Amino acid sequence: MSLPTSIRLFSLSLALAAGAALAAVAGGPAPDFAITDTSGKSVKLSDYKGKFVVLEWTNPDCPFVQAQYGADAMQALQKEWGAKDVAWLTINSTNQGNSEYKSAAQMNAWIKDRGAAPKAVLLDGTSVTGRAYAAKTTPHMFVIDPSGQIVYSGAIDDKRSARESDRKTANNYVRAALSEAVAGKPVSVASTTPYGCSIKY
Repeated sequence: MSLPTSIRLFSLSLALAAGAALAAVAGGPAPDFAITDTSGKSVKLSDYKGKFVVLEWTNPDCPFVQAQYGADAMQALQKEWGAKDVAWLTINSTNQGNSEYKSAAQMNAWIKDRGAAPKAVLLDGTSVTGRAYAAKTTPHMFVIDPSGQIVYSGAIDDKRSARESDRKTANNYVRAALSEAVAGKPVSVASTTPYGCSIKY
């Protein structure tokens, strides 16, 4: 026997509300995860409780990612904030069935070649964590405070292009968010629309 329409609609609204409550958005809790890094170690977000954490979604084949790394913009951020005890986690959520999927060896070689300095490079080959965060693009950035709250989510900067030259004049949202949050100030721009290549789920 089917449920009355009013009950079905009420159930749907509850499900949607629950989904919204669980969404990874600025001001909300950061979903925990366990992903294997490129050395074969399981890394959990909860391992870094009490620290600021940056999540960077990446794909070496994406021109927008290539522009960030070609201009040394992403690496500079990783080194600047890593030196201040911020845990920078680079995540590749390209599904392992996609032609753009990269193995641990391939990701390690790419990271080394670019002179990058994340705390860890994580292979989300099943795309579970990418979907949990509703990560949309590469890059897509999240800044998480020591209590596990997301204080920034969205684009890396305000120049929505794949040109290396634009990185020099871009306003970097992640640097601004970290600077304010680490100083104990509210993040003035807590959410922006990410841009880049779609994540290959």
